[in-house]
Amino acid sequence: MVETHNLMTNINQSLGMDSDPPFHETYKTLFAVTKPLNNDWLAAVMAVEELELPSIDLTWLSLESPEKERCKNDIARAANEWGFFQVVNHGISRDVLEKMRDEQVKVFKQPFQHKCREDKFMNVSAGSYRWGTPTATCLRQLSWSEAFHIPMTDISCLGDTSIFSSSSLHQFATEVASLAQKLAEILAEKSGKKSTFFQENSLPSTCYLRLNRYPPCPIPLFGLMPHTDSDFLTVLYQDQVGGLQLVKDGKWVAVKPNPEALFINIGDLFQAWSNDCYKSVQHCAVTNPTKERFSVAYFFCPSYDTVIESCSGDKPSVYRRFSFKEYRQQVQEDVQNYGYKIGLPRFLV
Repeated sequence: MVETHNLMTNINQSLGMDSDPPFHETYKTLFAVTKPLNNDWLAAVMAVEELELPSIDLTWLSLESPEKERCKNDIARAANEWGFFQVVNHGISRDVLEKMRDEQVKVFKQPFQHKCREDKFMNVSAGSYRWGTPTATCLRQLSWSEAFHIPMTDISCLGDTSIFSSSSLHQFATEVASLAQKLAEILAEKSGKKSTFFQENSLPSTCYLRLNRYPPCPIPLFGLMPHTDSDFLTVLYQDQVGGLQLVKDGKWVAVKPNPEALFINIGDLFQAWSNDCYKSVQHCAVTNPTKERFSVAYFFCPSYDTVIESCSGDKPSVYRRFSFKEYRQQVQEDVQNYGYKIGLPRFLV
């Protein structure tokens, strides 16, 4: 348990710091009314055990059976037991990844006023730039981060007037989209589902990138609140600062960074579509007291009218039929009404 006196001392020091975005000024009321934090919440922010996720070498997919099948089985097993795994030898070059990281650093160094007027100064859709948590009423609801949500359709339209390099974003997005498609088809095959489903329903126009920056924070806070992803799967490229945490066997654990890997996690839609064969697990990002952290996530989503059916062989369906549009609307409604996402339990049979 963090002593209240020590916590408040750190908060007061924090409030004296300049920040971009202006977290300290905008959320100073939340800091001022901070009370002792309970252990349940703080446990997620200060997980002490660091684990290495199951690591899968995708080189084996280019070989003949049985190595290829063993690799596919490993992917399915990790998705079932962990809901998270890391892939190495994934086919995306170090040069492409480093250019993507350089692009992020450059973009987030832009003045706050420019980022807030992203449609005028950065040539991306209005509303792409997001930071903090406008609805937060206490520190445990605050996400200490800033991000750009960029639909794949926007990336192809970036022009010379944009601060974003269209070539760097486009190359990264194209290659990570291909990887997501490949992994989704393998997972579909191993769960006994139609592997062409994703070619028909998850098109580039329905997916997007999220570029994240987590500024340093002298007190332990969430960089991104605990959540599950409302997609089929997510591909994450992160730096080596660390901060990703997830729930494993009922407790929060920290994920060990790996400079050679991309990180994959199962989303709600895949859990429902696979009839609980694969697991969408709670995860979050936590702040670092002295270092900023960068990551970029690719969200593999279907079109809004895609119907999710969870039947699987002779096993009864766990979830009723629903469309992606219906799911998104329910999530947004729950967040508005309750302050958090309820997710798949809303759609149980």
